[in-house]
Amino acid sequence: MTYRLYGTPGSLYTGKARSYLIKQHIPFENRAAGEARFRAEIVPKIQRWIIPVLEGPDGDLVQDGSEIIAHFEARGAARLPAYPATPRHRLIGQVFELFGGEGLLRPAMHYRWNFDETNRAFLSRDFPAALAPTGASPADQAAVFEMAAGRMRKAMASFGVSPESIPAVEAAYAEFLALFEAHLAGSPYLLGGRPTIGDYGLVAPLYAHLARDPYPAQLMKQTAFRVWRWTERMNAADQDAGEYGCPPPELFAGDAVPDTLKALLRFVADDYLPEVEAYVAYANRWLAEHPDIAPGTNGLPRPQDRAIGQTSFTWRGVEIRVGVMPYRIYLLQKVQDLVEAAGAEDRRAMTALLDETGLSPLLSLRVSRRVERRGHLEVWG
Repeated sequence: MTYRLYGTPGSLYTGKARSYLIKQHIPFENRAAGEARFRAEIVPKIQRWIIPVLEGPDGDLVQDGSEIIAHFEARGAARLPAYPATPRHRLIGQVFELFGGEGLLRPAMHYRWNFDETNRAFLSRDFPAALAPTGASPADQAAVFEMAAGRMRKAMASFGVSPESIPAVEAAYAEFLALFEAHLAGSPYLLGGRPTIGDYGLVAPLYAHLARDPYPAQLMKQTAFRVWRWTERMNAADQDAGEYGCPPPELFAGDAVPDTLKALLRFVADDYLPEVEAYVAYANRWLAEHPDIAPGTNGLPRPQDRAIGQTSFTWRGVEIRVGVMPYRIYLLQKVQDLVEAAGAEDRRAMTALLDETGLSPLLSLRVSRRVERRGHLEVWG
């Protein structure tokens, strides 16, 4: 038996894991989350309905795209290591894993759910194809779509998409696309000739939502062709970089960081740091109000819930309100842990880059208790 990846074709987080498995030539089967076996056997073991879930040949389960990648990297099973060996590249990879999966949720949700005239015919078939039970009737498939769409529209609001914020969402996404497009003029992947953890973080929203759904796919093809090609490339088993002359699968020599990449990092600082500051501050207040949370629990009435509350902040001149999920803090800790564990010389190189690009607050924005993952759940340490 090969690995089984339970998810959906249009799932942001499934796309991250799938791209990694493809690039590493790890044999796997795409399995639908609507399969009876997923509900009956997998969900009880991971304690909630969530995707992606990777089932190993021995029946072991790994839930979450970041954890799936770490699982193979820790075992030396990567054909193309996701974690760079040099300090600045390793840091950049972790920053873009955080930003890709969490910082691009607003455009991902907006361009999926606010363009029904273009997207609905596709989404109404795509969602139930993977979520409805095998052999479901057209009426049951329609009901599955309406239920899923309703939940996702509510989630979109919890990520800060509203009539008031939409112009800023669209402007920010256009700016990001232009910067990434410019960077990809010089290399097929974020850090050179092969993908790293930063690419896998970015492909999550940029493929599953923004290059696959009809409206944003057309937008990307017309305004950022290189980015669209990169989403194709990230789902190809080979390098798929003929237009670059098929360069060696190496990262930029000497731990170099091109100016186009520094521009992308500055964008992350401007666009995402206000949200990081807001949810770290909220989490610290919440923890102070809940001092008796037992280690290994999330402090919520339902262990499967992901958000501890909501907070507001000003983003691009607009007041927005977002859910606060400890999972984001978990990814932020990966950036902080990397710098803390580095030797003195490597740490100086990392902090200098963060200072230069305005991202140094990532190291000081800390929560009073660590977020850990135990039993496929995010819990407080």
